[in-house]
Amino acid sequence: MKKFFLVLRSAVFLIGQAITTVFFAITGIFLAPLPYIVRYRYITAWSHFMIWWGKTICGINYQVYGRENLPSTNAIAWCKHQSAWETLFLQVLLPPQSWVLKRELLWIPFFGWGLALLEPIAINRQKTTSLKQLLEQGKKRLQQGRWVVIFPEGTRVPVGENGKCSRSGALLAKDSGYLLVPIAHNAGICWPKNSLIKKPGTISVIIGPALDPKQLSTDELQQQAQQWLEKTMGNMPIA
Repeated sequence: MKKFFLVLRSAVFLIGQAITTVFFAITGIFLAPLPYIVRYRYITAWSHFMIWWGKTICGINYQVYGRENLPSTNAIAWCKHQSAWETLFLQVLLPPQSWVLKRELLWIPFFGWGLALLEPIAINRQKTTSLKQLLEQGKKRLQQGRWVVIFPEGTRVPVGENGKCSRSGALLAKDSGYLLVPIAHNAGICWPKNSLIKKPGTISVIIGPALDPKQLSTDELQQQAQQWLEKTMGNMPIA
């Protein structure tokens, strides 16, 4: 019976997700000529809804630790990647922002249309110029007052595992002079990778101390961010 209700709640959640995705994508297209901040506030209202919807229907709560570590201005968020949940929640936590993501996501019907309106840094991983694009566009977005969100592992990594972290966040921090803020979480326990089932529980989001590129080399930024992330993830519940 417990499994039945888990499946039922997940199904209701997915139906709500599908309906609202189509609605925001289609209506958002009419906002394309308007300024970025207008488009951002409208489209990310969907992200706020999805976090609320997950809590209401599936019992997915969250607790944020280390808010005092957030700088007073925008910076580079260097975040663990386990699920789709954190991509939604970070828009609630750190507005306005631009993600670094693979360009193929923009090709997804409805979802990709709305995503494109947020001016993400959409890179082609197959091209050797992808890092140059990330640095150029990332620096521009930061100067525009936006957070730049980087998932250094590049893909969702299952709970309890650590992927290889790219140096792009450290390189962008060093090139732009903006702080690098590592963020850990265990969203995968409630919103598992490649699973339609959403599990009730409380997700822990931990914000680490900001790293200053003016005081650290690129290698030191990378090393300290990765060491903090791995240590913090090692102390988190995984089930």
